[in-house]
Amino acid sequence: MDEKIIEAIDLNAWFGEKQALQNINMYMQKNMVTAIIGPSGCGKSTFIRCINRMHETIPGAKASGTLLFKTQNIYSRKIDPVILRRQIGMVFQKPTPFPTMSIFDNVAAGLRLNGENNKQRLCDAVEKSLQEAALWNEVKDMLQKPGVSLSGGQQQRLCVARALAVKPEILLLDEPCSALDPISTGKIEELLHELKKHLTIVIVTHNMQQAARVADFTSFFLLGELVEFGKTKKIFTAPTDTRTEQYITGRFG
Repeated sequence: MDEKIIEAIDLNAWFGEKQALQNINMYMQKNMVTAIIGPSGCGKSTFIRCINRMHETIPGAKASGTLLFKTQNIYSRKIDPVILRRQIGMVFQKPTPFPTMSIFDNVAAGLRLNGENNKQRLCDAVEKSLQEAALWNEVKDMLQKPGVSLSGGQQQRLCVARALAVKPEILLLDEPCSALDPISTGKIEELLHELKKHLTIVIVTHNMQQAARVADFTSFFLLGELVEFGKTKKIFTAPTDTRTEQYITGRFG
């Protein structure tokens, strides 16, 4: 049965006076991968930053409309953004391991912030998260080395492991492969197929081939508007809007 886990209803967002999103209406289904494509500056990253309320952390930024997470409006005064971000994790375009921390401590950081201090439970959770991020076999003998000593692709998977450690329900990925080589990109894509068995994933990507490979649903953004949203196969083979067709055939963007 299809189950909506996130739904945007008339979502708008601004940076000061500049409107970045205009009346976005779309949803994400549980345990599916949704890709967001579109040219630079079209509002892709702003949209996913609204989903876990990172957008409002930027000075002068604001949003209006409704964003439902399992039927509850995340912009309700009852919602604590810190708790929300544990449920809706995020991995950024550039790998961001904590520079002064070991591989182990990078993954354990969120758990410790949540009050977990039991050494065995931390060890078990770190191992499980690194396994889920397909990194355990590469780092299990060097957990005390700095996270930043890893390669770019490994650092990105370390950031995925860090996000997974606090057991989120949704994982937001903002162009996670844009700085990676093809082999590392392939590992991240394989990882997404595994993770969606127990997570909902939203990925912003400038790589349309990647969207076609990994996503169940795709949305096309242009100039802050949602032009088209639907099953990935239909978006790429029979789009209903000529702008979508022009973008995916490389006529602009």
